[in-house]
Amino acid sequence: MADMENVFQNVVDLGCWNPVTGLNGSLTDKKLENNMRGVVLRVVTVLEEPFVMVSENVLGKPKKYQGFSIDVLDALSNYLGFNYEVYVAPDHKYGSPQEDGTWNGLVGELVFKRADIGISALTITPDRENVVDFTTRYMDYSVGVLLRRAEKTVDMFACLAPFDFSLWACIAGTVLLVGLLVYLLNWLNPPRLQMGSMTSTTLYNSMWFVYGSFVQQGLLGDFDSLNFNLFLAVYEDKAKAVINFLFYGY
Repeated sequence: MADMENVFQNVVDLGCWNPVTGLNGSLTDKKLENNMRGVVLRVVTVLEEPFVMVSENVLGKPKKYQGFSIDVLDALSNYLGFNYEVYVAPDHKYGSPQEDGTWNGLVGELVFKRADIGISALTITPDRENVVDFTTRYMDYSVGVLLRRAEKTVDMFACLAPFDFSLWACIAGTVLLVGLLVYLLNWLNPPRLQMGSMTSTTLYNSMWFVYGSFVQQGLLGDFDSLNFNLFLAVYEDKAKAVINFLFYGY
């Protein structure tokens, strides 16, 4: 407590704040407006639309510039009261560290004190912050991709979009054709089913055999006919190859 009392004894009352009269006392509110009147600053820049562009280039007269960054510079000049001279960095670069530790471009002009201010579409990076001081950024810039606004409709056939109509027609035709061949093989050489098996050799079931093989769900039924099993095994192998190529690319 004694230490705290000693601290408060050394406090000097410089002023107080009143919501009606404002700041009172020896501490006054210093305004930045017009406190740089008469100062001429040398400003280095790099041309890049729409930030800095040459608006007038008359032989024998200084170039005039315009753009978003120049508008910001004009606003600061009008508020603080300073004048400025703009010139473009000799190498037309923003600035990067060199092998010998020096900097080139706009940043190099500031490091070597050939310019007072640098203004352009300059990106703030940790390396640049180590050698120059940045103001608070006044613009965030990013790259984006524009897409057409999607129509708010529900397409019931969106699942068919990955392939065109001709490919789907070939797939459907293959299932029908092979299913018909399976049915004919069963009809010409009926397979012997195991006791209690519910599998039949109708055209409907033959189509399901082929479809199940094509979508890699395996073959339905257990038949003793060697020709029939060999035919379905070859078809299933080819169907897997087609599916892997269409959906997985191999």
